[in-house]
Amino acid sequence: MSMDDYKKKQALDYHANGRPGKIEVISSKPTSTQRDLSLAYSPGVAEPCLEIEKNPEDVYKYTAKGNLVAVISNGTAVLGLGNIGPEASKPVMEGKGVLFKIFADIDVFDIEVDATDIDTFVATVKAIAPTFGGINLEDIKAPECFEIERRLKETLKIPVMHDDQHGTAIITGSALLNALEIAGKKIGDVRVVFNGAGASAISCARLYLQLGVKKENLMMCDSTGVISNSRPDLDEQKKFFASETTLKTLTEAFVNADVFVGLSKGNIVSQDMIRSMAKDPIVFALANPDPEIPYQDAIEAREDIILATGRSDYPNQVNNVLGFPFIFRGALDVRATSINEAMKLAAVYAIADLAKQPVPETVNMAYNKANLQFGREYIIPKPVDPRLITSVAPAVAQAAMDSGVANYPIADMEAYKQELIKRMGLDNSLMDRLTTRAKTNPKRIIFAEADNYKILKAAQVIKNEGIGKPILLGNKVKIDQICEEFMINLEGVEIIDPRDPSEEERRFAFADNFYDLRKRRGITLYESRQMMRERNYFGAMMVRTGAADALISGLTRKYPDTVRPALQVIGIREGVSRVAGLYIIMTKNGPVFFSDTTVNINPTAEELVDITILTAEAVSNLNITPKIALLSYANFGSAEGADALKMREVARILHERRPDLIVDGELQANFAMNNNMLKEQFPFSCLVDNKVNTLIFPNLAAGNIAYKLMQELANAEAIGPLLLGMKKPVHVLQLGSSVREIVNMVTLAVVDAQAQS
Repeated sequence: MSMDDYKKKQALDYHANGRPGKIEVISSKPTSTQRDLSLAYSPGVAEPCLEIEKNPEDVYKYTAKGNLVAVISNGTAVLGLGNIGPEASKPVMEGKGVLFKIFADIDVFDIEVDATDIDTFVATVKAIAPTFGGINLEDIKAPECFEIERRLKETLKIPVMHDDQHGTAIITGSALLNALEIAGKKIGDVRVVFNGAGASAISCARLYLQLGVKKENLMMCDSTGVISNSRPDLDEQKKFFASETTLKTLTEAFVNADVFVGLSKGNIVSQDMIRSMAKDPIVFALANPDPEIPYQDAIEAREDIILATGRSDYPNQVNNVLGFPFIFRGALDVRATSINEAMKLAAVYAIADLAKQPVPETVNMAYNKANLQFGREYIIPKPVDPRLITSVAPAVAQAAMDSGVANYPIADMEAYKQELIKRMGLDNSLMDRLTTRAKTNPKRIIFAEADNYKILKAAQVIKNEGIGKPILLGNKVKIDQICEEFMINLEGVEIIDPRDPSEEERRFAFADNFYDLRKRRGITLYESRQMMRERNYFGAMMVRTGAADALISGLTRKYPDTVRPALQVIGIREGVSRVAGLYIIMTKNGPVFFSDTTVNINPTAEELVDITILTAEAVSNLNITPKIALLSYANFGSAEGADALKMREVARILHERRPDLIVDGELQANFAMNNNMLKEQFPFSCLVDNKVNTLIFPNLAAGNIAYKLMQELANAEAIGPLLLGMKKPVHVLQLGSSVREIVNMVTLAVVDAQAQS
């Protein structure tokens, strides 16, 4: 299977497998009893209906309208696919809804309208507008999109924004301000050249004029060439930007330009064109997936260039997700009647200012950078920056209030920022950040069970996504057969069969090494050589000797059969008395860490102290502050059973030995996870107002049962178990793990290996 075929199949499988599509609607209220249902619908639902009839503004009080945005398209300009129709646009609109939700906790209904004429489209949107708190227009072709947005903004009293126009304009506007500051140029003096004259380019150009670019210094080109007053083929939008010039071509326009903004197609700009620009040229090559000029070509052409693209694998990615979720968040939270120019400018300045602030360690770690800081390769924030919502949304909300379009002003902006933090939860983007970090320095990952479809599929994903470098252990003929059957392309991936005669020299060397380790523990040389024929032993020895960086196993084997070879071959770190198993449970409000869930059956208090410290270290390595509850069936002395006394002793020891840790107990799970209950009953606890994210269980049964219940009853995603305390990364899969779970485990193994190296 070619790379293109692989990517196509991967995308189709993602959207088709399980529940088709990417979204679902769930109830936000209890619905388990007849009483619940009678309140949710008839007869109880009549009461809010009557209240809204008396006061229409109460619709925000009694319904989801205030947090509901419509993503609406007619499919006439979908991504780079063109006019593919409303049905074909639906996957994109669902995807936009997902971004709204994960970045700003905004609910979305995607609406695909079968109407290409302006009147019908506008009438349709107006008719359904009472359902929504805001309207996001998407993928509508120019010039119709301009008139559609204008009419809807004039008639509707809710926020309306065509993101294809204004999203790109806002993000590039921020980038432009910062790039000019770095270049030491004044915005009123610079000469700006655009290539592309669609919705995004027109909106960018109009915003740049508001920011201070002079109209006579702005030149726009389309597929025909320079847009000048001498051309007879111009619509109203292009006429506005027509220049008085004799220049005809894009190449001519480049000469002595300070800024180039490409919103067109790839590979149309040459190095010579870049060289013809003024000192410290600013180049926004935003065509996707191929920029107007390849990144490497551009930076080789000019050492003084300030370059941005639309791609995530290069510095300065211009990504609309930096703007639209947070713009709508701020607009919805003050019940704005529109998204006006003041609000868009507020977003521009907020995003630009954020890039100048010290970068959080979570962002540095996500991109595997020691210290990202404002400069030529960092002119706009990264999409994973958790501060975007508390920077952009409040700025937009304040601008709405200042410009008189807010119906529900925010009295305390600092309290609002704290509400946003609470609303989003902490570290919801954990796997996103870790995946980004893994890709910056992929490590060699041993798969000990490579004769399995799921393992090979996961290996294909991590190879093609650049997360890691798989090494497969198993019978090559069988592996090739599975790859051929399931069309898995693992070209270039190393396959090793420990039993193959060609591996005898390495196998014997590993056996000698292992014999030296275990000869006083009952292992003979003959037994050692036999053990090295087993993939878990052979793989562990590859990690021990530096031939690989981490080992993944356990998909088809019992947990002890995987852990035992790792402990015997690799061993535990110096200063660590025992290993422990950690699960990461991904919840709506961020990850929760469960320990120990897989190794220690009934640890003593001292052993639990070690497990807690190991767990705290692992959580800290993910750049999350551990806030640890020591769980029991009792609360601070309310019972005197053995487990309660044990957890009480653990708390005492940790408070003395590690006063830097935020840890307390013994504590029941509901009090640990409910701050209001904890604060009311036990205000003395150091966990009060510290959102607990790490749970330590008194024994293996409690931890194992708890994480499995979370998986099944709460439908939470579990990542793990991570084996803590090893000299080198060894992580054990659950029996029957999905491909996604294997990929997540590999991602964590790569990050673990990066940290250890």
